[in-house]
Parts: sequence; structure tokens; C-alpha cells
Amino acid sequence: MNMSPEHIPGFTTHTRLGQIKNAFRYGVDFVLIAPESRCGPVLFSRNKFNLASVHDSAHGGTPNNGRGAVWARDVLAKAGFEFKKGHDLLLLTQPRFLGYIFNPVSFWLVMEGNDLLAAIAEVNNTFGDRHSYLCHLPDFAHILKTDKLHAEKVFHVSPFQEIAGDYTFTFDIQPDRIAIRIIHRNGPEGVTATLTGPRTPLTNLSILRSNLRRPFGAIRTIVLIYLQAIRLKLKAAPYRTRPA
Repeated sequence: MNMSPEHIPGFTTHTRLGQIKNAFRYGVDFVLIAPESRCGPVLFSRNKFNLASVHDSAHGGTPNNGRGAVWARDVLAKAGFEFKKGHDLLLLTQPRFLGYIFNPVSFWLVMEGNDLLAAIAEVNNTFGDRHSYLCHLPDFAHILKTDKLHAEKVFHVSPFQEIAGDYTFTFDIQPDRIAIRIIHRNGPEGVTATLTGPRTPLTNLSILRSNLRRPFGAIRTIVLIYLQAIRLKLKAAPYRTRPA
């Protein structure tokens, strides 16, 4: 698919469930791209340095040694999905800022026109680890915004949450906007996280505006993560070390 890259100037929210409450809402800038295409504005690049860029090595498989869309197609094929005419593979992710990247979560989306058939949630933690969750309905039926897709939590993300319970994913991918919700429940504990925003063309002007509005891109993301960790420590939330 030779889709022009899109800019999602959106918001992410996190609401902690259970006894110790915490919540935040931050502005974020994602891009939605056809990962096998190289088109885009001058200030955006694929697999090379720029003000904003997306590199295959950062996605699909081992962190910093990813295989990009090839990996995503392999995962889907092993699950029984067959790409046919009219199917498109897209990547929803935060771009690098001047070469630096940290993505708490990116999404590989399989589309048939405006309908979502499957999604891979590619989750990274601050310890340099990654795990991906494949979401789809039986026989890869169209995923509606009312559908709830479940996955067992098996990956250490936040040190303030146990590796237990499960995730519920909901996806609302529209031609003009995106809304994704992930709920982690572990008994009365857990977290609700959302990503919402409009789909707009990715242009040189939108890249410059986003860097003025939210400077330092992914560096800002990691700073905000540690800021929330400090808040939870001050609230005496139990801290769990990274498992072997």
C-alpha cells in the first residue's frame, strides 16, 4: 500500500485501578504509516536519520534488532492469516526524535479497507525488553469498536504491577480518528490506558509544530514515565523488580 504517512496528534491516559489511585493524561504524537513504503515529507525518513523517523530495527522482534514488516507478516502467517488483495499492513507508532526512540506500545494493524482484521500490540518496558500480543477474532473477522479482545498478561511492564491477570483490548479505527483502549485487570488491581486522536496528513509543518508543542519527542516520553514512577513511590505503591 502506498499510503501517505499520517500524523495522530492525540492523547494518552492512564488510570490506576485498585487501592492506590493515580491517573494522568498527556499529549502524544504518533504516526500511522505503511511500513513497506518510503514516501513522506522531507523532515520524515524511513530507516535513516531525520528530525522524525521510523526504523525497522526498532520494530518487530528483538529490540534494536527488529525486522519490521517482515516480522509482522511472519507472526500473522503463523496464526493462520493469509494476506490477500485489499489487505494492508500499517504501523501506528511514535517516531524517533533526532534519532532517539522509546515506544511504550506500538500497533501493527491489518486493514481491509476501513475494517480492522488483526492488531499486534508491541509492548516495550524501560528495562529494554519487549513482548507482543496478537489480537484477532475467530477466522480474522472484522473487529468492531464494541469487540473486546483478551490476552493473558505475561510480560513485566510497570514495576508497580504484577505479571498476572489479563488484558482487554478495544480498537476503534476510523478513517478520520483512532481510539484504542487497553485494560489490565488483576483482581481489584490494574490499569486502564487509552490512545485517542485524529488522523491528519503528516507534513513538514505538522512535524515542526509537534516538536514545538511537545519538544524532544520520545525523550519526553521516558521522562514522564519516570515522573509517574516517582509519584507512585511517594504513594507507597509496592515496587517489583524485573524478573530474570
